[in-house]
Order: sequence, then structure tokens, then C-alpha cells
Amino acid sequence: MTTVYETMYILRPDLGDEQVDQAVTKYQNLLTEQGAEKIEIQNRGKRRLAYEINRHRDGIYIQFNYSAPATAIAPLERAMRLSEEVIRYLTIKQDIKEEESATETVAA
Repeated sequence: MTTVYETMYILRPDLGDEQVDQAVTKYQNLLTEQGAEKIEIQNRGKRRLAYEINRHRDGIYIQFNYSAPATAIAPLERAMRLSEEVIRYLTIKQDIKEEESATETVAA
């Protein structure tokens, strides 16, 4: 069974465009290998962090939205945790609302 997830991660601000593209491709391929589908990627660009992380005040924000089996999350987060280029990451499970008309009953 697949579920919809959102993973937001922050890359080091000193990475060049090519290095950012390589990192995005690496994690996209890792998700695909784990059975993820419909991967939407949004590069949110370099932004100021709310607080300093590992002596960095800025970071490059990348967001993935995708459908994947639950077993795909652990390998992705492990790769990010071991990576020197990722300074923070967070994966959340999205709640997709089903059509309300299917759950409503009509009173006669």
C-alpha cells in the first residue's frame, strides 16, 4: 500500500548549482528504487534559517512530494543522515481527504 509523503530537506548553502542538482537526483533515484511514484520536486532556493545549524545561517530548501510504500522512508532518511551536504530533513505523512460525498448520508 502506498501513502503520500512530503520530505523537506535543507542542503548546505555553500553548494553550487551542479552539486544541488546532483543531490536532488541522488535522493530522487533512491526514492524511485524504493518504489516511490509521482515524485514532485520543488527547489525553494536559499533561505535564512530560523537558527544556526552546524555553523550555517542559510540553507537551500528542497521539497519532495511523492507516493511511496512506508518502507521507502527509512533508507531515504538514513542516506540524508549520513550525507555531509544535508543539514536537516523532515518527512511527514500527508492526510489526503477523501470525497465527503462518499461518507455523507442523505436523510429522507
